[in-house]
Amino acid sequence: MAGSLDQNPPNADRHITAGGSDWLWAVFAIMALSDLAMIFWTFTRPRGTRLFHQIAVIVLTTATIAYFSMASDLGATPVRAEFGRGNTINRQVWYVRYIQWFITLPLLLLELLLATGLSLSDIFTTMFMGWVLVVCGLVGALVPSTYKWGYFTLGCCALLYIWYVLLGHGPRTTFAAGGVVRSGYIRSSAYLAFFLMLYPIAWGVSEGGNVISPTGEMIWYGILDIFLGPIFLFIFLWGLRSVDYGAFGLASGKYTDAAYGGAGAAYGTGPNMAARNGATTGAGVNGAGVGTGPAVGTAPATGAGTATV
Repeated sequence: MAGSLDQNPPNADRHITAGGSDWLWAVFAIMALSDLAMIFWTFTRPRGTRLFHQIAVIVLTTATIAYFSMASDLGATPVRAEFGRGNTINRQVWYVRYIQWFITLPLLLLELLLATGLSLSDIFTTMFMGWVLVVCGLVGALVPSTYKWGYFTLGCCALLYIWYVLLGHGPRTTFAAGGVVRSGYIRSSAYLAFFLMLYPIAWGVSEGGNVISPTGEMIWYGILDIFLGPIFLFIFLWGLRSVDYGAFGLASGKYTDAAYGGAGAAYGTGPNMAARNGATTGAGVNGAGVGTGPAVGTAPATGAGTATV
């Protein structure tokens, strides 16, 4: 794999080695194979029960593209290091990695929090804090002066908010899908929170303090991405394999989806639907999903089962 560095020469004094490129190609292969397996698994699921799997496909596809770029020694820019090491002045900073995280971190949070009784506003705010964390990491990595640590601090504040939602607010909500999902969420949220804690540490000794080499950075981040990518997603989704998706209160907006996967008329009408749409009222929206009158913001229902949310 040293050919990657020959065809795409490093653009900084301190850069990845041929061994680092080999490692990145290995992670790329893991991500690509996991992505293919997830796609296959998705299409084995009944229609109407694929949401969590499709989010996982997006995460793994994004990671696959990012690691292909990094293994090819593409997607990096030289940045003057605040703390020089030896005769090196500039260090490779991989902006393509932050593009990956900008897409995948909020989706990982969405994947986990959709299983809870949190409102959509709580979930969206938590996703936004994920974006803040990634953007602050990118800007801090590109800043050559000590002001980078200001962005580091702001990013850590966003991470603290994410921890609060995952470990404090989330477990106290009502899990309409039952105690099995709640116990699975508690384990998964602790798992996610622990590995998220390791990313700022890796940043501090790589892009921040320039302590470890870019190759060491790739190994550290690669291991973390594997644990928060394929391993986390397959374990989490395996725990949901027998859960009734109707209990989550998730609907596609297509009444025809009720015919798939044995979900019947109950699809998308679980108790979580009322919690996530607390402002929605009217005779046309009820626990059984049967329209007996005009639904709020929609045309009058024309028969049993035709009212949609």
